[in-house]
Amino acid sequence: MKKISTLLLLLSIISPLCSQLISEKGSKPKIVENLQLRFNLLSPGIDFEIGIFKNQTAVGGLGLGLAYYEEGYAFGLALNTEYRYYHNLKRRIRNNKYIAGNSGNYFAAARSIYFDPLIFASDIPFDDFNIGYYGVLYGVQRTLKKGINFDISTGVGYYRGDGVPSGFGPIVNLKIGWVATKRKSKAIYFKED
Repeated sequence: MKKISTLLLLLSIISPLCSQLISEKGSKPKIVENLQLRFNLLSPGIDFEIGIFKNQTAVGGLGLGLAYYEEGYAFGLALNTEYRYYHNLKRRIRNNKYIAGNSGNYFAAARSIYFDPLIFASDIPFDDFNIGYYGVLYGVQRTLKKGINFDISTGVGYYRGDGVPSGFGPIVNLKIGWVATKRKSKAIYFKED
């Protein structure tokens, strides 16, 4: 009975999100990209960004990262996820600015996880540890017409250690890369009255 209840709960949560991704009917269509695949060059990795609502996206990725922690540093593959809210897209449209490739400023709830088997170098004096970051970010993303992408964000959050102490701290992300997917043309943007 527990498994059926859990399955029904998950379906009730996922179903509206999937229907929003499939259909953009109504008076407020999405102005973010439906799907965007980015290859990061500065910190090698891959990200995907899925448009969920009018100006909100979900971002997931895997790439090399450097985490400075109170106990030391960890360098390796990090799993990153974000939920972004782009707050200035309508203003950019009104000012006739380019917003393709989700070029805008955003607030985000973020999570990054460094798993011990994927850490290449570290001076943390513990064996078999994992570090996770959970926090909020403010960021700026710009995608140029040829697909070159710049994304910088900063924030604060909670570092949770598995096998190491936990605590609060800052985070800074800088990504430079290329968007491999086709971006929306300017002709389909709309202006609200």
